[in-house]
Amino acid sequence: MDTLRNNRLAWESASEKHVREYDDLLRQAMDQSSLLERELDLLRPLLAPAPTVVHLMSGHGLDDVALVAAGARSVVGVDFSVVAATAAQRRADELGVACRYLVAELPGAPLCDCCADLVYTGKGALIWVPDLDAWARDAARLLRPGGHLFIYEAHPAVPLWAWDEDAPRIRPDRSYFARRHVNDTFPARGAVEWQRTLGEILNAVISAGLEIRHVAEYPEPFWQPDDVDAAAWAGRLPNSFALLARKK
Repeated sequence: MDTLRNNRLAWESASEKHVREYDDLLRQAMDQSSLLERELDLLRPLLAPAPTVVHLMSGHGLDDVALVAAGARSVVGVDFSVVAATAAQRRADELGVACRYLVAELPGAPLCDCCADLVYTGKGALIWVPDLDAWARDAARLLRPGGHLFIYEAHPAVPLWAWDEDAPRIRPDRSYFARRHVNDTFPARGAVEWQRTLGEILNAVISAGLEIRHVAEYPEPFWQPDDVDAAAWAGRLPNSFALLARKK
């Protein structure tokens, strides 16, 4: 419980960035989609019938605005940061988009069973979930039959990559099979991140009763700080992945 409480405090502090940069994020939401093209390639067929969407670990909410713009009927975002959810709700209201936000720890989204056609998550979400199997069951619970779970996330190998600019290197203090590590970079410096292998993520989704329809690995990271150009991001190593699963 101390770890969860400390992580939440770290993210409340980190999410103040969404408040300080509110106007910039508002303009970004108006001017361009925060969904990456690799995401949209997989999401377009799912968004075509105007689904209801639940976004687990919704953060600043720009992806929710983009999901509505791309076809979603509505989005419910769930995040454990009051600061992030409040800023996201204010932004959605100002833009007039059909998004609403709930503050809750996951798993245990305070939503009824079978309330969503699409559960969307990722971009730094799974590392904050202490019980991945319970999280996957919760995501499956939210889906209507025939609904989809979509994850676009940092590759589980990413914690190994050093940020050296001259050559890609593995950090000597990290292991692919470690259970967790302490975040030593922005935004939630000092928080504990849980590690899983790609196999563990796939098996959690399968064990929740979902049918995996597509898995892909990509060399590009979904996020990188402006002042860093790590060689590990230059195309030789996996930095992100997408997973699409369907509720039977």
